[in-house]
Amino acid sequence: MVTDIMIHDIISPPVASRVFAYPNVAAYEILVQKDTTYASLVHTANGLNSLPQIEADKNINANVAALIAHLEVSKMLIFSKEKLDVLKDSLYQKWKKTNEQEFLASQTYALKVVSHIKKWMDADFYNQTRNMPKYTVDTESVSRWQPTSPAYMDAIEPHWNKIRPFLLQSADQFKPLPHPEFSLKKDSDFYKELLEVYAISERITEKGDQSEELAIAKFWDCNPYVSVTRGHFMFATKKITPGAHWIGIVKIATQKTNANLMQTVNAYAKTSLAIADAFISCWDEKYSTNLIRPETLIHQNIDTDWLPILQTPPFPEYTSGHSVVSGAASVVLTTLFGDDFAFDDDTELQFGLPVRSFTSFYDASSEAAISRMYGGIHYRAAVDNGLEQGKNLGHFIVQKIK
Repeated sequence: MVTDIMIHDIISPPVASRVFAYPNVAAYEILVQKDTTYASLVHTANGLNSLPQIEADKNINANVAALIAHLEVSKMLIFSKEKLDVLKDSLYQKWKKTNEQEFLASQTYALKVVSHIKKWMDADFYNQTRNMPKYTVDTESVSRWQPTSPAYMDAIEPHWNKIRPFLLQSADQFKPLPHPEFSLKKDSDFYKELLEVYAISERITEKGDQSEELAIAKFWDCNPYVSVTRGHFMFATKKITPGAHWIGIVKIATQKTNANLMQTVNAYAKTSLAIADAFISCWDEKYSTNLIRPETLIHQNIDTDWLPILQTPPFPEYTSGHSVVSGAASVVLTTLFGDDFAFDDDTELQFGLPVRSFTSFYDASSEAAISRMYGGIHYRAAVDNGLEQGKNLGHFIVQKIK
């Protein structure tokens, strides 16, 4: 339900990652008190101090309290709150009817946890970034990012690296390898990467709808900012974000393994933390290197009529957000479910795209990364180095929360 609301509200990929992380941690910290398998994230997650504890004599159902906390924290982070209220009210009515005393005790406790999580959440510097200035486009340098068609939107979340990481020590802890030095000389590595993007796009266009590369590009598009023009009108088509796609894969994995509530919330919490920190890491690099997109350079230097297979998202190119996020999520999920966890990914069915099958989470992350080249919106270095950046970050997180 939260994912559906985020699609409706057109919440940006970095902000969406924050929407997933806090509710999952709230639920996890309640459930972990009744479980000896997993450890609390208190004092491991940055800024998270001891939460109110479940008192044995208060008739508190930890499962119910965890779900209440998840719902209440989620509601704080979305715009269309009334949509979540419909689900919340129906569940609360059902639980209250089942055992009113237990429900009320669980609700009272859960709201104490929610208050604690809110204080932690409000200190992550997100609110301050809402009042920071918009990104200023550098029109003097030919290597700097420029807004792209058709909407020519402002750059999204230029101050995201100021958000407090969940587990990383700093936003720039996992710097990727540098991209090839910018050059428009025909024999330079950078220009060769530009030509590669153009050549791939032309090959896919020639193959048409039967192209497997086109199917991969569309499957991993996950761009909530796709603008459609009809005459004088422009509107957005609503899609899932990259992080939300991986949250959907968590759902698939937990259902396939018949995971119980604790195992399920553990998978959601750990993966959402990796995704959130991956966005902070990636966005730090994006606005540090501030690299121009292939679309702009191809228009200027190769083909004025060219369009990428996918619509270019509104922020700098290096590194690829899909690649960093997918790398980080795949490491966490592999740790939880194994190296050879095969699954059928139906996350994009709601957008009219068929199921794709993967032999492992690493298999899926590699396809997600290369999809950005197939889509014509990233150079190879952004994909390859971004995937490695995400995996390095993921391994760090796994060790920290072991």
